[in-house]
Amino acid sequence: MADFLLELFSEEIPARMQVDAISGLQNSLQKALNVNDSEGFSTPRRLAVIIKNLPLMQPDISTELKGPKVDAPEAALNGFLKKNNLTLAQLENRDGVYFANIHQKGKATAEILKTIIEENLAKFPWPKSMRWGAGETAWVRPLHNILAIFDGQIVPVEFAGLKAGNVTFGHRFLAPNAITINSPAEYEPALEKAFVIADREKRKNLIQEQSITLSQALSLKPKADIGLLEEVVGLVEYPNVLVGKIDDKFMDLPPEVLTMVMRSHQKYFALANDDGSLSPYFLITSNMKTDDDGKAIIAGNERVLRARFADARFFWDTDRKKPLSDWAEGLKTVTYHAKLGTVADKVERVKKLAIALAEYVPNADKNLVARAAELCKADLVTGMVGEFAELQGTMGRYYASGQGEAQEVADAIRDHYKPTGAGDSVPTAPVSICIALADKLDTLVSMFAIGEKPTGSKDPFALRRAALGVIRILLENKLRISFLSIMANNDEKEKSLLDFIFVEGFIIDRLKVMLKEQNIRYDVISAVELDDDLVRLVVRAEELQKFITTENGANLLAAYKRSANIVAAEEKKDGISYTISGIGAKLNLQEDVEKTLAELLEKTFTELQALKSQEKFAEAMQALAELRAPLDEFFTKIMVNCDDKPLRTERLRLLARVRDVMNSVANFAAIEG
Repeated sequence: MADFLLELFSEEIPARMQVDAISGLQNSLQKALNVNDSEGFSTPRRLAVIIKNLPLMQPDISTELKGPKVDAPEAALNGFLKKNNLTLAQLENRDGVYFANIHQKGKATAEILKTIIEENLAKFPWPKSMRWGAGETAWVRPLHNILAIFDGQIVPVEFAGLKAGNVTFGHRFLAPNAITINSPAEYEPALEKAFVIADREKRKNLIQEQSITLSQALSLKPKADIGLLEEVVGLVEYPNVLVGKIDDKFMDLPPEVLTMVMRSHQKYFALANDDGSLSPYFLITSNMKTDDDGKAIIAGNERVLRARFADARFFWDTDRKKPLSDWAEGLKTVTYHAKLGTVADKVERVKKLAIALAEYVPNADKNLVARAAELCKADLVTGMVGEFAELQGTMGRYYASGQGEAQEVADAIRDHYKPTGAGDSVPTAPVSICIALADKLDTLVSMFAIGEKPTGSKDPFALRRAALGVIRILLENKLRISFLSIMANNDEKEKSLLDFIFVEGFIIDRLKVMLKEQNIRYDVISAVELDDDLVRLVVRAEELQKFITTENGANLLAAYKRSANIVAAEEKKDGISYTISGIGAKLNLQEDVEKTLAELLEKTFTELQALKSQEKFAEAMQALAELRAPLDEFFTKIMVNCDDKPLRTERLRLLARVRDVMNSVANFAAIEG
């Protein structure tokens, strides 16, 4: 057994592609070699995989081939022999049919590695690739070197005009010379000596450790930014974290602007004070180790940052010279969608819907809701948001506050995009809730109306995220809103666009996915009656799952299944329905056990209707639990399909009543087990 090492050395690979690339390379090679033990390395300039414990020789293969019949035409026999490079003497006659046993000696693993590697590299699925020089091979960036070693020998891989060898290269500036690698075990230590940390997680840990040490020395702490950390790890091979300082004259800019400039343009980590406020210091992740402890690097980065902040200052000052309402006029020239008009048209739709929603959101002032809707998209045409799209809403809030708008309006401008992801908070202020819901619902309904529905993994308008945003806003604020009622109150022109029926099922499906992630069983959600009051729907699902996981619930579910199956089978055989209509319908039963069950069913049904109307779902489950013992006794003592046909009919009607009473709470037929 021996390990195999493959390294592909190239120009800088985009940071966003590195993780998927090394994972894809590992998986494809493992699959091709039928192994599951490998180690992957990725840096800006290299992808490397070590496949562990490969046999030196592949196993021998014996294959049995079925040929033509013994009395088949000679042409058929000759064709079979020629196709498989066989002679007649190698065939065996079994009951009038020719068979051949072909034994293939296992090849040396080194021999098959060359073919496997070349085939996998040729079809490697980069999101974007390029060609260079006179070559026809496509790769993410120009390849400069291939390292391929197995059992101490070079595997003669050829790809992109390169022949594999046993050398690699260290850090571009600190150790650029060739390094000979004689075995996979030497790879990582040799690179580390050449100022390259090949292991991505090790580089990430180094960045975090250095960041914490430097921050603590200043009594500060890094602002959490997982996305930036993942990107920076893919930009350096030998991380060296340094501290820079923001020029005091820029500290009056909004902290979000300062942070965005540092993050977006320069990939710097912001540092925060103990109270969470932005400090005048930042962290640079350098790819160099210098004799002056990074002083020149820090000075250069501070100089570049001053220029970036000067640009941001210009946008900040220029944007505030014009009222936000004037900026909103510019939305009339910005197309939202060719079939849906401009952003100004969307704002008008959002305004009407938000005002309608205000009826259902406690303490929502309609005048403030209308004003917030009018201004919610205005900052999209400002200079600052034009430069930093991520600041949409945030800048609108600053501009609105500075121009005397009510704070509720300003906050709604910022918060109406929330939640932007799973880790983001939802708006909780009444005005903000109205605008956030209206914006997302308009996006969903309008896109569905013009046929722009998500398909498979494609969701260009982020409709799944919008639906999850609606769900989270409702659930986390415990809002009881019937969207169908709201839509029904719109005039006919708006109703054609805002008909929530288009998206109700889509939102319910997203809710099912979300609840499944929270360990609410999918079949339980399916068993709950569809309800556009999502708060009520979730409570019912939670209580139903709690119930069926108890002993009483599990046994009652089994009794339900038994009852429903018996009735369904007999209804199919007899061609009639045994369902009873109305409460209190008398059944001509004989035994005390079945009479007791019938009386309890009527009592329970009446009780369930009252509990459901009061939304006491936990109590409704407890009422159902009372049926367990009588049902168990019924099935122990009573034969349903007895010889007395009238009595059989009554007993089937009783079991149909069991099914229907339980289904009045939930569709128990949808629950598995």
